[in-house]
Amino acid sequence: MARFNKKLRLRSRWQSGIFTALFLILVGTLGYLAQEFRIQWDISQNNRNSLSQASIDLLQTLNGPLHVTVYATQQDLQLGDIRGIISNFISVYQRIKPDLALNFIDPVEQPQQAQSAGVRLNGEIVISYKQRKERLTSINEQAFSNALVRLARTEKKQLLILSGHGERKMDGITQRDLGNFGKKLQETGFESTLFSLTDPPEIPDTGVLVIASPQIELLEGEVKKILDYLARGGNLLWLVDIGSLNGLLPLAEKLGIVFTPGVIVDPQANRLRVPTTFALATRYGAHAVTENFDYITVFPFARQLILEESTEWHRTILAEAAPEGWVETGSTDSSEGEITFDEENDVSGPISVAVALSRVVEDREQRIIVAGSGHFLANGYLGNGGNLDLGMNMINWLAGDEAFIPIQPRATLDSQLALSELQLTLIVTGFLIILPLVFLIGGISINWYRKRR
Repeated sequence: MARFNKKLRLRSRWQSGIFTALFLILVGTLGYLAQEFRIQWDISQNNRNSLSQASIDLLQTLNGPLHVTVYATQQDLQLGDIRGIISNFISVYQRIKPDLALNFIDPVEQPQQAQSAGVRLNGEIVISYKQRKERLTSINEQAFSNALVRLARTEKKQLLILSGHGERKMDGITQRDLGNFGKKLQETGFESTLFSLTDPPEIPDTGVLVIASPQIELLEGEVKKILDYLARGGNLLWLVDIGSLNGLLPLAEKLGIVFTPGVIVDPQANRLRVPTTFALATRYGAHAVTENFDYITVFPFARQLILEESTEWHRTILAEAAPEGWVETGSTDSSEGEITFDEENDVSGPISVAVALSRVVEDREQRIIVAGSGHFLANGYLGNGGNLDLGMNMINWLAGDEAFIPIQPRATLDSQLALSELQLTLIVTGFLIILPLVFLIGGISINWYRKRR
């Protein structure tokens, strides 16, 4: 018996030794793998502790070190540990770009450095990249990544905004104007300049000409200047509303585009509780502007664009709207009764509402985009669906910067929990009555079982 017990103890020691050795090997292996490979999961609401794919792609386009200098005290009366907040935020970028250096300077202890840097606020950030600098006074992914976009651009991109004919203003504040869109363009490194066809002899080829829904007739000489600009290979964004082309028919003919009369009606819009004259686009062509673009865009009061046969231009339909709708050639006044499809006069969907054209002029690619609604970029409608993203993609492509993807703020998910009276009753009953009873019965049962043993 003693011999059997001795063998049993020996076997137990061997098993214990083997288990300890295997456990140490496992811990060592896991430690090595943790050093060599880093895997993280973001389980926060809306993945707010990780970067969007657009920001990651942007960081990968920056060749060379990035320096971030933060002028902040150790503590802030309102924000508290402001350095810790900024450090945690920047660390997310550093995981993608290891050569991103972060440096803190206390503006109180080192006032001369803060003054020479032009710092005015506690927590101000200066980002440096290849002898270019950007400043930030707020910290979020949208602001930081937009600053990186501006740094990544080798030069300021010029937008020539045609004026003098009642066009939508790129800095306007009315519902019709494009002020919000213009502000976004400015944040990402574009510079908008008003341009009148009556001043210079010709339109300069230094940027992108924007014709945003003129309201009065252009003079014959003005139209000739636009056609000459087109012949020289100038890039163009043309926003066209329903109604008259106001003298720009020769431009449409040169581009090989026919604008059919009438407004697009989309019955699907009613499901989103918007007027049927808001055409919803869900189909996009194969193009750099719409690559990986899967948002719904809204084109209010849009008109149809038809591409004629042409060997001069390479054309792509960027967006098709109203697959169940039509082009209404009659009245769209709902007070006159329900709007219905007329097989004889109306054109059934899907309907093209935005097109892209390109060709080679003097060894340079010329790029044109025409949209059948200026409203889709207007202040009153820019926030609908993916309108802002599509508009930014259009401008980036026209400027030759399609690699720069606009960084949009992520929507904050609803953090409120709304419960019905029944749900509240069930929760209260479960946690205050049923669960304590289960523990009580379990305790009594265990106690009774032990006494019987």
